[in-house]
Amino acid sequence: MTHAPRPDDSRAARLREVGLLFFALGCVAFGGPAAHLALLEEWFVVRRRWLTRAHFLDLMGATNLIPGPNSTEMVMHLAYERAGWAGLVVGGVAFIAPAAALATGLAALYVRYGALPSVQPALAGLKPAVVAVVAHALLRLAPAAVRGWATGACVAASAALVLLGGSEIAALPAVGAAGAVVLYAQRRPGAPLACAGVLALPAAGAAADLPTLGALALFFLKVGSVLYGSGYVLVAFMEGGLVEQHGWLTRPELLDAVAAGQFTPGPVSTAVTFAGYLMAGVPGALVSTAAFFLPSFFFVGLLNPLVHRLRRRTWAGCFLDAVAAASLGLMAAVLVDLGAAALRTGAAWAIGAATLLLAARCKTSAAWLIPGSALAGWLLHAAGFALG
Repeated sequence: MTHAPRPDDSRAARLREVGLLFFALGCVAFGGPAAHLALLEEWFVVRRRWLTRAHFLDLMGATNLIPGPNSTEMVMHLAYERAGWAGLVVGGVAFIAPAAALATGLAALYVRYGALPSVQPALAGLKPAVVAVVAHALLRLAPAAVRGWATGACVAASAALVLLGGSEIAALPAVGAAGAVVLYAQRRPGAPLACAGVLALPAAGAAADLPTLGALALFFLKVGSVLYGSGYVLVAFMEGGLVEQHGWLTRPELLDAVAAGQFTPGPVSTAVTFAGYLMAGVPGALVSTAAFFLPSFFFVGLLNPLVHRLRRRTWAGCFLDAVAAASLGLMAAVLVDLGAAALRTGAAWAIGAATLLLAARCKTSAAWLIPGSALAGWLLHAAGFALG
């Protein structure tokens, strides 16, 4: 990837740039994975032009094929593109750190006072803005992903499969493989059809009152190594292991951990940090967070160079095109689900419409729109307007 020349484009300068940018992003990236992808596309494709929209889609599609939190892994991909392995580590840590610190602070307050502060009005204002930001990102990404009827069919098929109750984990490789066959046949008429396969890691399978740090590390390392899908899949892993199997957390504590992960910026997966603190204090928060995200650094570092190489091979390029289009379909399915849940009142529609207008017409950054909508939610709630 060739980057535009800069006054100081040394490796040290790039590392500083990566660290500062992704730390800033981690402080304002509210709204969950779909909103994070919209922010990443805006900051690094539209504004800074670190990479093309087509390559961004390649990385987004490839990231869906490996375990771990997808939006955080996209951060790592972009940091690797800019500054190599060192950039991957610096960018990933910088993005995760603000949310992990806030989650730790919330957990400390929770332990002291027995409850989280009420954040429902802010969350209610934030959700319609997230819908608008994701819709705007989809409109920008669609021309690069949909370049014919075949890729358009991939978008529609993956969205339909998920909306009809299918699994994202199954939909993406299935649609990607089928789409790759069609695209390969189009680009190589008369050649034998090739089918792309996807390798998935197998899932890893006496209750104790409190876990040791080693037990926490092992549990979250396993989860980070096999987690596919949305944050709800993480909740399922945590409920099955921390609540039911080990008894380290109660179900209300787990739900509060998930709420803290949603309200803090950065990766929603920092619910892991909150849970770690409840189980073993600050050391538990640090160990749980590090163990959960560690596999993502490894997977992204291995995958990123392969994406460049695969793009040069016809059959693999077809697969990347199909998976990128299918990933856009998954994003569209998320948009439909979010819209159905968030846009239930006139006030919510007003926040969503205002956000979309500011993003599309005024080019206002989503980094301002999303936290601004949370403030609007508080104000409208105080004025007596219902948001959800």
